[in-house]
Amino acid sequence: MTITLWHFLAVATVLFGLGWVGFLTRRNLITMFLCAEMMLQGVAINFVAFAFYHGNLQGQVFVLFLLAVAACEAGISLALFVSLYRRQRSLDSSDWQELRELGLPPAVDEEPLPAVSEESFPTLPPAGVRPQPTVGTEEVARV
Repeated sequence: MTITLWHFLAVATVLFGLGWVGFLTRRNLITMFLCAEMMLQGVAINFVAFAFYHGNLQGQVFVLFLLAVAACEAGISLALFVSLYRRQRSLDSSDWQELRELGLPPAVDEEPLPAVSEESFPTLPPAGVRPQPTVGTEEVARV
């Protein structure tokens, strides 16, 4: 089986699509940044694939510059995330409404997420504590 241009385009489309869905559905700033980087890598695969199949190096050279810019962007954005976290102790994008442009109304979620009660999860005894034997059992575990 030969690998054609369409195989590379399919992989790039899947990467871009996963990044797009992740960016739109997540609210954590770091997760949103990583999804944007995933979309960028899908575009880079397209450039390399088209450059290879057209027989020129322009797309591959462009991807080298793209990767250098992405590395710089990663350093700057992670430094920004650290400073934002130190300021408000949260990386939820909805908590940073004061950073929007002047004159724009704040974005409000239509439906809040349902609260999960801790009673619905099973609990285990703490480490080192043995459960008490039930009444009527003859054999008791030796300590």
